[in-house]
Amino acid sequence: MSADSGRSVAPGDLAELRRRLDVAYARVEGGLALLSHRTEETAKELDELNSRLATLEHTRWPLPSLAALTALGALIVAVWQVLGR
Repeated sequence: MSADSGRSVAPGDLAELRRRLDVAYARVEGGLALLSHRTEETAKELDELNSRLATLEHTRWPLPSLAALTALGALIVAVWQVLGR
């Protein structure tokens, strides 16, 4: 038994196979281009978010230090009131 199995391949069949391969290749290329574009856009958004986060961290109030200063001020006022009367 041969691999040919008695059927010859017509040029039309080869053309149809080539067309299908070309369509599949174009679909894969389009998908890869879309993924590449999305990756670039995601990287840009990530960079923007990192810069925004750094800006927010830089301008935030140092709450633990502020709490310590407030407690110290309250202690000073309490001692002043006790000693002043």
